[in-house]
Amino acid sequence: MTRLTIRIDFDAARQIGHGKIRLIEMIDQHGSISGAARAMDMSYRRAWLLLAEVNGMFSTPAVATRLGGKGGGTATLTPFGRGLVNLYRQIETATGKRFAQRVGELERNLAPASKS
Repeated sequence: MTRLTIRIDFDAARQIGHGKIRLIEMIDQHGSISGAARAMDMSYRRAWLLLAEVNGMFSTPAVATRLGGKGGGTATLTPFGRGLVNLYRQIETATGKRFAQRVGELERNLAPASKS
């Protein structure tokens, strides 16, 4: 299935795209970085580094974390984080609608998929 994904490059060192947004959504769903990492089949370290990158990219963090004790830590989206996800998804939807016909043109010219 063809899908159009968006990556926004703010500069050479700061980007946000489908993967980071999905991680934030999974943190919201699971309430922790480790739960989100497991759901995405990603190491905790990788998830933590990506989240640190996102939180450091903006003047307001997208996710607030709280160190845990016996039961582990928690992570919750900030109001900015919810807005970031919503805005990104709006951009993605609008772009998909705008370019659906052109993406369809590309699909019609695809070679058959190899069976390897």
